[in-house]
Amino acid sequence: MAYLPLRPVALGTGAGTVFDDWLSSLEARLGESGADWCRLTREVLFDIYFPGHRDYEGMVADPDLPAASRATLLALDPHNITLEPEYYADVDPARFARVKPLLWLWQSFDRSPLGGGNVHLGVRFRRLLAPHIFARCGRNFKCFHFVEVSFGYNMEVGDDVVVHRNVLLDDRGGITLGDRVSISDYANIYSHTHSIVDQKDVTNARTVLEDDVRITYHATVLAGVRVGRNSMVGAMAVATKDVRPYHVNVGIPAKSVRVKPNAPPEAYVTERVAGRNREEMR
Repeated sequence: MAYLPLRPVALGTGAGTVFDDWLSSLEARLGESGADWCRLTREVLFDIYFPGHRDYEGMVADPDLPAASRATLLALDPHNITLEPEYYADVDPARFARVKPLLWLWQSFDRSPLGGGNVHLGVRFRRLLAPHIFARCGRNFKCFHFVEVSFGYNMEVGDDVVVHRNVLLDDRGGITLGDRVSISDYANIYSHTHSIVDQKDVTNARTVLEDDVRITYHATVLAGVRVGRNSMVGAMAVATKDVRPYHVNVGIPAKSVRVKPNAPPEAYVTERVAGRNREEMR
């Protein structure tokens, strides 16, 4: 099988400098003591969606502007929109209010001409926001476009984590991603579940992906599952129970079909034997 490392890609003349300047300015504003992230978000989105305009308040108040245009302007301000987690009974209002502006900035950037599929700028932009949103974010976080995070403040992310396009990270009950975790396109990671009897009966459970885990295309990991280090959940699989280290689990529900060739000897011990050993140690 071919080994295919990523190759470098050049930008148009001068674009890199403009992108660098903009990101440096944004980073400085995010880190200011007492920074008003709602105002920052509104101003950044106004610049992105209405380039060249300067009078936000004047445009909002202008009766000659169509109502849809004024509504769009108002929606640039996080004060004037609601996000789904705000309706949940278990949300921490103070913690969510803090990160909400940056979640809105993240989502709105991805839907803009500047963001969208712009990999070079988008990855750096989200890497800039993530440490201010997540409970913890390690170095070299790499996140592609249209990734959705729910609460944000219940995310713990290690070093060198990669999250690809259109991934849902439902951190309502908490998600921990270890070092070098890779989550492929359209995967879903959940941390809450509903009773089959009463939809309003919700159970939150932290979901953990340990170091070097791979969650592949369109796979789902359900709430409270621990995916062991160096293991993999295959394409379209649904992990309803813990995945053992170095094991490859596939199917619905996901079951182990093989052990990685680089696994240590203990990875080959059957679950029954491992359970008996644990009992003997008690």
